[in-house]
Amino acid sequence: MKYYFAPMEGITGYIYRNAHRKYFKDIDVYFTPFIVPTQHRIFSSREKNDFLPEHNQGLEVIPQILTNKWEDFIWAAGELKQYGYQEVNLNLGCPSATVVSKGKGSGFLSEPEKLDHFLEEIFSALDIKISIKTRIGKDHPDEFSHLMEIYNKYPLSELIIHPRVQKDFYRNEPNLGVFKEALISSKNPLCYNGNLSESREYEAFIRDFPLIDRVMMGRGLIMNPGLAGDFKHGDKPDKKRLKAFHDEVLSGYVEIISGDRNVLFKMKELWAYMIQIFEEGDKHAKKIRKSQNLLDYKNAVDSLFEELELKSNIL
Repeated sequence: MKYYFAPMEGITGYIYRNAHRKYFKDIDVYFTPFIVPTQHRIFSSREKNDFLPEHNQGLEVIPQILTNKWEDFIWAAGELKQYGYQEVNLNLGCPSATVVSKGKGSGFLSEPEKLDHFLEEIFSALDIKISIKTRIGKDHPDEFSHLMEIYNKYPLSELIIHPRVQKDFYRNEPNLGVFKEALISSKNPLCYNGNLSESREYEAFIRDFPLIDRVMMGRGLIMNPGLAGDFKHGDKPDKKRLKAFHDEVLSGYVEIISGDRNVLFKMKELWAYMIQIFEEGDKHAKKIRKSQNLLDYKNAVDSLFEELELKSNIL
């Protein structure tokens, strides 16, 4: 089984990825938070810093691109190839309202003819591997059969399916019935993404889908950075390693970000997920959220690791 780390805007940038790889070595491929090419044909400094090869040494990284304009995708993919990347990923999964309102991410799924033309243009123009991360529709799962017909027309390196529609966001259970149909009908290799955050969920999935040889994890992996190791060989995380990982991420942000407030914003965003693996973490989470400087923040985090235990379903 191959294990992929799904991108999350604001969290899984190169500082986080490098720290994760240092302490948790079971991820096969990391995907960058989406790059948004513009008509000005220039990457933002944040985007460029995130995909620079020197910031990703020792990592298998695939840049993800978010756009509904084939010209912009072709430009971005061509530029990324110049940096040494052999594969890019098209984001057709982001459910964010601001993204969807512009017809991008999972919003693009509501225009299948336009999407078909988009794919025809990029596959005709590019000699780089292209994968797609998709939801199963904009509003209804019935949309996916037509989308699959379109995907089957093109030689995708793989199709990563998150079996929810856009309006689900991350609510409701993944539609495994649709995924099962995709497994039968897809002409391209499939990867599964969605609700794999505990061993019991993973074990149930591989029991039901023994032919799938790759899975992508996102929110569950941010919550529990050791999740892939647990799935792969029962390597449970412990507080000492989690603390060392946390400190590595923090020191990385301190090095590149100016001011306590901006660093704390990044770390508090991470704790919105990680706090969920600790027993009775509400009081400590509140202290972390209320911290106004790095000293207060570090004291709150030290107290958390000293006083709280990991939940039983994590151990």
